[in-house]
Amino acid sequence: MTDFRRFSRRWAVLLPVVLLLLGAAPGPDRPVVDTDRGPVRGLGHGAYDTFEGIPFAAPPTGPLRWRLPEAASRWQGVRDAGTPGSRCVQPPAVGPGGPTGSEDCLYLNVTAPAGRAADGGRGRPVMVWFHGGGFFSGAGDAYRPERLAAQGGVMVVTVNYRLGVFGLFGHPELGGAPDFALADQRAALRWVRANAARFGGDPGNVTVFGESAGALSVCAHLASPASAGLFDRAIVQSGSCSTTAPPWSLLPGLGTYEPFVPEARTVADGALAAARLGCDRPGGVLDCLRRLDTGALATSELMQRFSLVSYGNSVLPLEPRRALEAGRFHRVPVVQGFNQDEMRLFLAQTLAGYPIPDPAAYRARLERSFDPPTARAVEAAYPVSAFASPAVAWATVLTDASFACPTLRDGAALGRYVPVYAYRFSDRGAPDFTGLPVPPDLPFGATHGFELPYLFTIAPLTAPQRGLADRMADYWTEFARTGVPAAPGAPRWPGGRTSASVLSLAPGAGGIRAVDARGGAPLRALGRAVARGHQRSVMFSCGPVEVWRVTVPVSP
Repeated sequence: MTDFRRFSRRWAVLLPVVLLLLGAAPGPDRPVVDTDRGPVRGLGHGAYDTFEGIPFAAPPTGPLRWRLPEAASRWQGVRDAGTPGSRCVQPPAVGPGGPTGSEDCLYLNVTAPAGRAADGGRGRPVMVWFHGGGFFSGAGDAYRPERLAAQGGVMVVTVNYRLGVFGLFGHPELGGAPDFALADQRAALRWVRANAARFGGDPGNVTVFGESAGALSVCAHLASPASAGLFDRAIVQSGSCSTTAPPWSLLPGLGTYEPFVPEARTVADGALAAARLGCDRPGGVLDCLRRLDTGALATSELMQRFSLVSYGNSVLPLEPRRALEAGRFHRVPVVQGFNQDEMRLFLAQTLAGYPIPDPAAYRARLERSFDPPTARAVEAAYPVSAFASPAVAWATVLTDASFACPTLRDGAALGRYVPVYAYRFSDRGAPDFTGLPVPPDLPFGATHGFELPYLFTIAPLTAPQRGLADRMADYWTEFARTGVPAAPGAPRWPGGRTSASVLSLAPGAGGIRAVDARGGAPLRALGRAVARGHQRSVMFSCGPVEVWRVTVPVSP
């Protein structure tokens, strides 16, 4: 199945390539912590310590493939935790080649302030990071959180979880689609509850945060009864519960993108895939599939087909966005946000084969992605003459339809019950760490994932950008500490229970400021343009770029 997830793969899995692995040359400081499975020896780095490659569950290999995670075995002696564990099986970063990684991949990494002394008699806040990568790529060790740990005084845990066909497969003999990727994340959270205090963390103050697929994971845990009691705050970066993309967004024939799908669809896809793999004998399908080599399953087609989270089961009884609307989610404070130019990265990878050279091509895109009344309203609110190029105009429409409006919509739903703090990352000069070609008519700007170097050590920053990174680290870690994002000397973050007031994050004087996400922008005009007749089934609407999802059928 071809959809816009394929275009996230190349950049998402480039992170491990551009990052240096920690612990290549062990220093004299080798702290030891006794976990519930045995002692681990990490690495000291002055202001912070790292412990990498800690197993939080048994390897899901052989007969444990497509089973819920089981407890890791105890080990004898002190386990070396100076290097990361294996990454989960995933397609190659770029170009041809076979899969990389291992099915034995359920490892996590801990970064904590040196000394692990408790703050004021309590343990330090714990932040658990779920990586992005479309649910078919990425790894926890690609993100180095020393800024958060050393500056913010928090314990950070980065987590691997099963990907693609290994993490989100479904089949009648499994009794459905158990969402093993989410089960792995829950196992990591249970590990945190059991072990955080040993590293100086507070197991009663856990914040889950993630970007892209990691943010969708956080959303799923918010809506999942199975995740009750495992976390206390949540940060959702560029992946709200309502994330979506209109049909034909990037390529001809491309269907509507929905990251959450009914379990029956995943089960039907699983039965078809098993039959094509020669495993269709009733009662013996799973045994047959478990005997297959990893490479036979880790094809690009299967890894991407099974990269959607299933709902309509005990893990996710409701589609997450519907769960928010119904108030059926865990009552914890939430930070959520989006980047100003989210969709430019994805669109840029398709322009060579499907260009938008002129206003006629832009109008054709509108007419294919939206119904006629909505297309006319969108074109009126986003006239091509207002943008540097037709490609920039289309990317802006897609960003608002796929990220900005869904985030605001979810903020309204969440804000009926819990404090919500929204942001927009707005640094259009953010460093490009992807290595991907940039079309001349579509600069990346503040595109998807480009806030990550401000929280993790990924790419060099200028002096003003380092100032923004320090502010963001303060906001994120203070939210983990108190449930209110704040930074000494920085502007107050608007929050509480509003839906459209967000904190714009950019470097330089006045770069951090509160803005109305709809004020003075096409979104406000869009709201007026469709005030008659198109909003009746939408709880919160910022215009036709969102309303398309209730007026255009979802493609299979």
